[in-house]
Amino acid sequence: MATSSFYKPLFLVKCSIEKRPSYVSHNNSHHNHFNIPIASAFKKMTMIGLPEFPKIVATSAVRLVDAFVDSFFEFIDQPLLPSQNNFAPVEELGGTMVVTNNIDGRIPNGFPEGVYIRNGPNPLFGGLKSTNSIFGKTSHVWVEGEGMLHALYFNNNNNNNNNNNNWTVLYNNRHVETETYKLEKQRNKPSFLPAIQGDSLAILFAYLLNLLRFGKVNKYISNTNVFEHSGKFYSVAESHIPQEIDIFTLKTLRNWDVNGAWNRPFCSHPKKAPGTGELVTLGISPILPFCELGIISADGKKLDHKVDLKLKRCTLCHELGVTQRYNVIMDFPLTIDLLRLVKGEQLIRYDKDEYARIGVMPRYGDASSIKWFEVEPNCTFHIINSFEEGHEVVVRGCRSLDSLIPGPHPSSNEFDCLSRCYEWRLNMETGEVKERSLIGPKVVYMDFPMVNENFMGIKNRYAYTQVVDPLASSTQDVPKYGGLAKLYFEESSTEKLFMQGDKQHDEDPIRVEYHMFEKNTFCSGAAFVPKDGGVEEDDGWIISFVHNEDNAISQVRIIDGKKLSGEAVVKITLPCRVPYGFHGAFMPISFQASH
Repeated sequence: MATSSFYKPLFLVKCSIEKRPSYVSHNNSHHNHFNIPIASAFKKMTMIGLPEFPKIVATSAVRLVDAFVDSFFEFIDQPLLPSQNNFAPVEELGGTMVVTNNIDGRIPNGFPEGVYIRNGPNPLFGGLKSTNSIFGKTSHVWVEGEGMLHALYFNNNNNNNNNNNNWTVLYNNRHVETETYKLEKQRNKPSFLPAIQGDSLAILFAYLLNLLRFGKVNKYISNTNVFEHSGKFYSVAESHIPQEIDIFTLKTLRNWDVNGAWNRPFCSHPKKAPGTGELVTLGISPILPFCELGIISADGKKLDHKVDLKLKRCTLCHELGVTQRYNVIMDFPLTIDLLRLVKGEQLIRYDKDEYARIGVMPRYGDASSIKWFEVEPNCTFHIINSFEEGHEVVVRGCRSLDSLIPGPHPSSNEFDCLSRCYEWRLNMETGEVKERSLIGPKVVYMDFPMVNENFMGIKNRYAYTQVVDPLASSTQDVPKYGGLAKLYFEESSTEKLFMQGDKQHDEDPIRVEYHMFEKNTFCSGAAFVPKDGGVEEDDGWIISFVHNEDNAISQVRIIDGKKLSGEAVVKITLPCRVPYGFHGAFMPISFQASH
């Protein structure tokens, strides 16, 4: 897993839901968002026309296709269950609002100036749509909503005094204005046909008709994560290249293609290489080459390395890992396959009978230099951290036995698609793999991990995650997170033995500390904020957007990273509801220096 009129206090704001909100599909999850290319011949059709009148012909053709869509496709609102109300979209504020007077608690000493920003889906026109047509039905999934940034600004007017009276705290939200966002906004109506879930024939026609009308088969949603590189800030989802944003206004500035050198999507979690500050990313495609790795210079101006990893399938790579010398690639059996779609099968599918492997690649290596390690089949979206220890590369992540995309297999346990913390130890000399679950016999599902970014790619002692509320999630199609956890990798739990499938392991499960929210209260976009002048790895705080479904109040809470089980040290009530979303980040910024 960014504001306009920054110091203009807006005390009144309309923050309502447009029409009816969206429906959460029963067969999809929170990462199902891809711009799937169709055969290049389709794209050439957009240029058909007489040489003398190309623009006239093209315009007429688009109007004809629009008329066809209007006649034979019906857009339908996808309703939400009452328990899904906080997945519904909200309106833009139109500028920042002061929330300093709504702070319960004191902003702690050492808390840095900066921006806490979170991304997430916020669909236009009241919510997501499904369509009925002569070709069948298609529907959006809630993760396909256009990206909206939610930002909280912490400006310390006196850096030597952390009294709340010396802080100005402001909140703003704003859509990420991708090319397709602007296109639909200009039309002022739903226009792109849903093209991810539904009847295969209808999906194929949705691709083709979107391409003929817009030159794109699906929307660029940019709703998953926000990252910084070389002092610039970007919104991203793995369906497209990132969008640079103005961190102060949340305005979308431009697409970032690394000065024309990168022509495919980014993964949602590019990583900075330890020591060098280079940015490592992956880009996937359902047509060859399936996956390419890129390394961007520390100043963000050039692409220093680009290589085809020569994967044999289009693996849904949401994230990659880095160590001091290596890149870590997860090639797991959650795949995108256009041929399946043509045959009337699922476009995106998890196949537990297919191979799973982890690749360790020298930083500037190529496909032939990757050392592959076969591992037990699984689905892992998020890596906690990866690092080198002796001859081993250690990879820790949030691992599940099935996938929320496009939905768990009918024969699976209902909780197989939820993640638990896991570790792989890959011996670079012998090729041996050691796998283990990190948590003991108490079944706890966790995801959206975070670490102190100063320890990314090197050995770390602590990590934090969001904790799934299984009961609240059982009526949803995506998890709800009812708390936070702190993982102590170098401390053992009191539970000495634990089971993994049918195997008993003698290794001690690690110690875990919890911070659980009150009933019907759930978080999203949690991030670790290092303390100014902090010495130890866990010197800092967890900051998170939190929503109480009983009173519909949204807050940002700050919790001590050293004493996670304690009460929140600060609760900041926001001026409007903040829907559940994806990844958040804290960007340290000196506002005095920026002015």
